[in-house]
Amino acid sequence: MYGYTFAAILAVLPATLAATHDVSVGAGGKLVFDPEFVTAHVGDIVNFVFHPKNHTVTQSSFDQPCVPLHGGFDSGFMPVSAETEGLPNYQVHVTEESPVWVHCQQKGHCGQGMVFAINAPADPSPKSFKAFKDLAIATNGTESSTSTAPPETSATYITPPAPHWESATATVTLGSSVWTTTYTSYDGTPPPTPAAEPVDHKVIVGADGQLSYNPANISAAIGDTVTFEFRPKNHTVTQSSFLNPCKPLADTSTTGQVGFKSGFRPVTADATEFPQFKITINDTAPIWGYCGQGNHCNSGMVFSINAVESGPNNFAAFVELAKRSDSTSSATTGTDSNSPKPTSGAVVGLTTPYKAALGLGALATLFIAIL
Repeated sequence: MYGYTFAAILAVLPATLAATHDVSVGAGGKLVFDPEFVTAHVGDIVNFVFHPKNHTVTQSSFDQPCVPLHGGFDSGFMPVSAETEGLPNYQVHVTEESPVWVHCQQKGHCGQGMVFAINAPADPSPKSFKAFKDLAIATNGTESSTSTAPPETSATYITPPAPHWESATATVTLGSSVWTTTYTSYDGTPPPTPAAEPVDHKVIVGADGQLSYNPANISAAIGDTVTFEFRPKNHTVTQSSFLNPCKPLADTSTTGQVGFKSGFRPVTADATEFPQFKITINDTAPIWGYCGQGNHCNSGMVFSINAVESGPNNFAAFVELAKRSDSTSSATTGTDSNSPKPTSGAVVGLTTPYKAALGLGALATLFIAIL
């Protein structure tokens, strides 16, 4: 006997049998995932490794290969310059053995067949990987999301220009109510129309030990909420600005904007309940944010809401600025003396960094709920 019981052996079998499937994204400048599909079991990890230039790993459906699946996973754009030594990665944990369909959101890539699948049925199934890829090429990516992807990166880095803001006036109709609103915006920003049925967008902070928000780049309508859910170890949700990704908005604003700050949210590895931080969207102008822990922001742990992807101030540019910026975050002890300390369940009203007069002032404040 070697001192191991049968029960002890069974206890370690799941960890032993779990596999990691490495997939190269855009290796050698080719518009392909390599391999293009894998067979994986529950508990396995699919590890996507990004090569130059700028791609995404975005879940879709079989019937709409080039359209992001509502509620599906999305790496966001991952710009990689030619001289990068450590390639970024994005991991998907397999939770079921049914097919999972994936595409790259970079403009034109899906239509050229840059798609991927997990557990796709084999030929001659009408829903095989070949059928999925053929459908992506046939639609030519024309059914992709309305936003334009950020440009593919080159070896030469050019600092994007400062956002150019202008006042705009729009007539807003919601149900039987009609009002005129003046707001601050720029080309590409959606109109300030509240959501008929508000949606809550969940963003996981630090999932699986990764220095990331998942998803990191979302679109939300006025009236929607965004719930940040914290996972181990200790992170923050701190509003910043496009040109100063790793500094609190209050530290860089020249007009007195405060911005939201969750404060540090330590979560133990064995936690079964996770703290949350919720904001309500009152303007479609872009919102930028980062994690204030140590060098997390400089590692690319940033997020955006309603980034305008058609211009130079897009999410990929924001990530690159964060990696190149000087971080002024607190020490890794996880203390933040400037964080608001409301009681549990309190609602804190903060002035938004954007002017919005949306009828009776109902949408003129960005509300932060500490759950």
